[in-house]
Amino acid sequence: MLTLPDFKEKKILFVFGDKDMDNKLKFWNDNIRLFRDNKPVNQLSCYKILAVFVCGECSFTSVLIRNCMKYGISLFFTRNNFEVYATIGAGAEGNTLLRKRQYYSLNDFELAKNLVKNKVYNQFMLLSKAKKIKTPVKFYKKFAEKIDLAGDEKVLLGLEGSSTKNYFRLYFGDIGWYRRMPRAKQDPQNILMDIGYTLLFNFMDSILRLYGFDVYKGFYHKLFFQRKSLACDLMEPFRCIIDSALLKMFTLKQFNAKDFKISKAKYFLPYDKQGKYLKIFSDVIMDNKEDIFGYIRQYYYSLINETEDMPFFKLIR
Repeated sequence: MLTLPDFKEKKILFVFGDKDMDNKLKFWNDNIRLFRDNKPVNQLSCYKILAVFVCGECSFTSVLIRNCMKYGISLFFTRNNFEVYATIGAGAEGNTLLRKRQYYSLNDFELAKNLVKNKVYNQFMLLSKAKKIKTPVKFYKKFAEKIDLAGDEKVLLGLEGSSTKNYFRLYFGDIGWYRRMPRAKQDPQNILMDIGYTLLFNFMDSILRLYGFDVYKGFYHKLFFQRKSLACDLMEPFRCIIDSALLKMFTLKQFNAKDFKISKAKYFLPYDKQGKYLKIFSDVIMDNKEDIFGYIRQYYYSLINETEDMPFFKLIR
């Protein structure tokens, strides 16, 4: 199993396929090496890679896949708009005890309550940091009491939805925020949030696989065919790191509205403009990678030991 000291050295590798060149990824002496028109242009040691995101067109071999599985590297293949269309995940196979604990957990609703509390706590902390509210702990305690009284998942979802709606309105009020519309592409703010959340989701998914979780068996998000509900669940407390990076991006004037184009009444981010924004979000995920790893590890041990106490991530301590 991956240990924290090893994990500290791990990185996310982004490979952008240049549409005017022949792009190839190869395994090369314990490295992943990128070739363009058969010329090596860059490489990184397999010992330092947790996941590889291949954006655009790029060819690879079965040798590369085999060695990625050997070194515990997950591969994510995306289109130019950063929509993930295929994954090859490295994972711990045969962790039957863990999966038994997952499938027969009796405290899913209590785990879900704690998850929502954690998400809401970080929302209030960010609002306080942005000087949008005072006494965040007082607000949080009142909302946590409402969560404790929730009698079913429908009520819990309603509480989370109302909190998040108000949070977005206050936190992003100075950057022209209208409302959250996932994948609707109605404004650049939502596109950037989609990109950040997608990165976070896949990063979470890659770590869960390394522990041997069944990523399709969650405890809060509903189970649907091919939906990685557990990754959806455990990323919730960490959405705040993407939100914080997005607001900071506007504050530091890293955002440029001219980077975005409109086609058929929808905004999109051209291929040659993606790199800047991907780096911002990937950097903030890497800045918090030890917290994410520790959170999943604590959840793992709580299931194995049948304590089922949810970890609690605090972005602002």
